[in-house]
Amino acid sequence: MNRLMRMIGAGLLATAGIAQAQPIGNVEAGREKSQACIACHGETGAADNPAFPMLAGQHADYLLHALEAYKSGDRQNAIMNGQAAALSERDMRDLAAFYAAQDPALYTVERGSASSER
Repeated sequence: MNRLMRMIGAGLLATAGIAQAQPIGNVEAGREKSQACIACHGETGAADNPAFPMLAGQHADYLLHALEAYKSGDRQNAIMNGQAAALSERDMRDLAAFYAAQDPALYTVERGSASSER
């Protein structure tokens, strides 16, 4: 019985690992669906205008959560609430996958010799 329980536990752990490794959506489908987003967020989610958030390289889960919050009204923005209202769950997952797959537009300045010269 103890051996059976260990085998079941190992199987559950393996299945959980597989589920986490699956992408949140389809990157290429997200690229196609992102056309309405380009005006504000740029072609790859790296907006030139500081008034618009950088999407490129953000975590897919965060992007999906944000879109769901805009769609539900839990997060308020006149433009985004309207944009998200028309999106299906699949659309939001694909957009999140696309923007998460882009090179990050945000970066952290490295501390090192430049900061120690002051």
